[in-house]
Amino acid sequence: MGAAPAVAHKGKPGHHGKPGHKGNRPVPPGQISIQMYTLRSIMNGTEIDKNFARLARYGYNRVELAGLYGRTAKEMKRTLDRVGIRASSSHEGISATPEALQTKISNARTLGQKYMVVPYLASTNADDWYRWADQMNAEAAVVRRAGIKYGYHNHAHEFTTDLGGGLTPWDIFTSRLDPRLVHLEVDLYWAVTGGVGVGAADPVQFAIDTIREAPQETLQYHVKDREASGDFADLGAGTIDFRRIFRAHQPKEYIVENDQPDVTPLQTAEVGYRYLRRIRF
Repeated sequence: MGAAPAVAHKGKPGHHGKPGHKGNRPVPPGQISIQMYTLRSIMNGTEIDKNFARLARYGYNRVELAGLYGRTAKEMKRTLDRVGIRASSSHEGISATPEALQTKISNARTLGQKYMVVPYLASTNADDWYRWADQMNAEAAVVRRAGIKYGYHNHAHEFTTDLGGGLTPWDIFTSRLDPRLVHLEVDLYWAVTGGVGVGAADPVQFAIDTIREAPQETLQYHVKDREASGDFADLGAGTIDFRRIFRAHQPKEYIVENDQPDVTPLQTAEVGYRYLRRIRF
């Protein structure tokens, strides 16, 4: 991805996070979740039920779904109920039709979700981003009537793609998405990587400023660590100062994720939960 000038934020005012350092505020255990994309390589057959049971043993009582593994929403709800886990959120692409959106809403209500999040959009055409923002506003209005909050999940390219004259997708989204309808699910790995991409002197501060200055509220984090090389890392094994970010802003949900788990997806899940339970900020 090509680098663009640093984003000129316009919005509301607003050392590595090793557990056990000074600070006394914990992450509430009821706000810890995991993005099931992390476990995608092992979510098949009879392992599906076993893996949800393992997550419950680690301490998770909520997950963010990335698909239903061939099950209906009712079947997935029964699976999760058996182990005491709730699907509080899901990743859902922009809907191709109104009927497709209604199906997603119906599934989310069956599962008892609080959030529905668009996980990925990419284009080098500014008109696409304006169109997507308008569609997301329209979908979010429908979703809100069903009692569900509608969000957007970032990657790095929203900050680094120059759409012309230094305009970025993030500029368009933060100016166009209705903050009364759409919230942010900030992926901290990608926000920091975006800071690196635009040449920010302090990429962690870039991520903090991104959160503070967007008109939209950040209700969810993807808590994903980053090695100095830019590779993914399990929580606590990388370089991102999560304590500093958490001190600056506390969301409603802290979602463990690693796109490429260090050893196994289950170890990533267990390490991630323990990290978030132990960190103080």
